[in-house]
This record gives sequence, C-alpha cells and structure tokens, in this order.
Amino acid sequence: MDLTWNEFERTDMRVGTIIEVNDFPEARKPAFQLTIDFGAEIGIRKSSAQITKRYQKDDLVNRQIVAVVNFPKKQIGKFMSECLVLGAVGEEGDVILLAPDFKIPNGLRIG
Repeated sequence: MDLTWNEFERTDMRVGTIIEVNDFPEARKPAFQLTIDFGAEIGIRKSSAQITKRYQKDDLVNRQIVAVVNFPKKQIGKFMSECLVLGAVGEEGDVILLAPDFKIPNGLRIG
C-alpha cells in the first residue's frame, strides 16, 4: 500500500549525536542502549539499537545518526526507547546506520 505525501510528512526524522552507549544484556537480541542529543528543540532521547554486529561502543560516541523522533515511546524490558534509530538491514540482520556525510547541527529535519 502506497503512502500519501501527507502521511510521509508526518514522519519526523532528525539528525542527532550519540553521546552515551551502554550494553543492553537484558535485550532478547544483542543491542546497545543509546543516549542521543537532538539539539535544543527536541533534547536528549534514548533508544535501543541492534547494531552490535558492525559497531563497537567506542566507535559510536560522538557519531551522528538519523532517527524517527515522533513514534510513541516503547518499553523494552526495563528500558524505555524514545526514538527509532534508522539503518539499512543486511541479509544477516546486520544494521548499517544512516548518517549525514558531514557534521551538521543536531535536530536538523530529514526531508
């Protein structure tokens, strides 16, 4: 089923910088808990991301990513995910993060 342009525009995708990464041993599938800065308008959000196949914790801090920030919060075990980090999913379930090519201000909208 195709989306209308108005439906697509409701998806609020923003650029943010990962400021903290923690292990998430309680997750059913290997994941990290991310703390992401989306700038003054949106602020700090947390997310769980299944990105452990391609990324190490130290490689993620200060990295910019793209995430959907207007989904409802989702409880994942004892952790509350507040945004959805976007990535391309490979054939074996490995995720390659979507990110801007250049350092840009946090909070910029993807359009």
